[in-house]
Amino acid sequence: MKVRSITLHRVGMPLVRPFETSFGRESARDVLLVRLETDTGDGWGECVAGSTPGYSSEYVDGCAHVIEHHLAPRLFAADDVVASDLGRLLSGVVGHRMAKAALEAAVLDAELRASGVSFASYLGAVRSEVDCGVSVGISTSIDALLDEVQGYVDAGYLRIKLKIKPGWDLDPVRRVRELIGADAALQVDANTAYVRGDIPHLKQLDASNLLLIEQPFDEEDIASHVALAGAIETPVCLDESLVSVGVTIDAIERGATSVVNIKPGRVGGYLPAVAIHDACVERGVPVWCGGMLETGIGRAVNVALAALPGFTLPGDTSASDRYYREDLTEPFVLSNGRLAVPTGPGSGVTVRTDLVRELALMPPRVVTR
Repeated sequence: MKVRSITLHRVGMPLVRPFETSFGRESARDVLLVRLETDTGDGWGECVAGSTPGYSSEYVDGCAHVIEHHLAPRLFAADDVVASDLGRLLSGVVGHRMAKAALEAAVLDAELRASGVSFASYLGAVRSEVDCGVSVGISTSIDALLDEVQGYVDAGYLRIKLKIKPGWDLDPVRRVRELIGADAALQVDANTAYVRGDIPHLKQLDASNLLLIEQPFDEEDIASHVALAGAIETPVCLDESLVSVGVTIDAIERGATSVVNIKPGRVGGYLPAVAIHDACVERGVPVWCGGMLETGIGRAVNVALAALPGFTLPGDTSASDRYYREDLTEPFVLSNGRLAVPTGPGSGVTVRTDLVRELALMPPRVVTR
């Protein structure tokens, strides 16, 4: 297909409650949306970068700039744009995986809508619904944390993930374990907040019988994750460290991770995410789908990805009302702890362009050749 224009929308999405991690606190999301117009139809993609370079080096302003000035011209110059060739087409731009992933999602959405194929079918989904977990931010108090977790348990979520950091770890985790019971699925995410010297402290988390501990050390410090994995019983899972299939395989073979969190935005798109999934399945490593507070646009495709066979653990594909009072698509609603996989062409959801306009932070930016 031929790309005619790319429109960048900036939307302010208030969260139903503030979300705090070791690297910051958010009360609203500054969301960058990509709308692709082609000669065969339109497609939408969502960029998962934050407003600041806290989680990664990418951030919304930078992603918008690199799309407009470096990635879009490569699409306009191509005689025929297909999603499977985007890796080669965009290879002249180093890094910027979240920006590339947003473009890839829009290209895939347009391509699949035109051919009448769903994301789930195209990616290789084997399930019609996926098990859902929920990510719980750092709270103002233990009592507030327990109230929030109880609400998610009552809603039916099948796994609880707690954000932790130094000074907010052993006691909150222990208290939540007591609340939800010994057999309920519980894991923790440190978002690189610890250092190697904290290994003896982190070993105390073994007492809470966790599914895994996610990314305790700096993303470039694979060696410390290897040391941690050898020192504790809790499985170690990597997130920020894993930016490609090659890096993922290396981390697995070095013993740094025995579970993998796959975030399409972090690895450059859904096709690279499928490649990582396949590499993990080949090596017997379970995977799960991470979340970045996506709206329904990104959530729809994450749910489709999470329906692939290797996704054996509940991911962060929570219902729309976990984050937003109104979503940018029809809402994703939890049923018996699961979300239905969209079956319509492309992402299978309809973007509420009226709400995109209403919540706009600035006028849309239309990019043409």
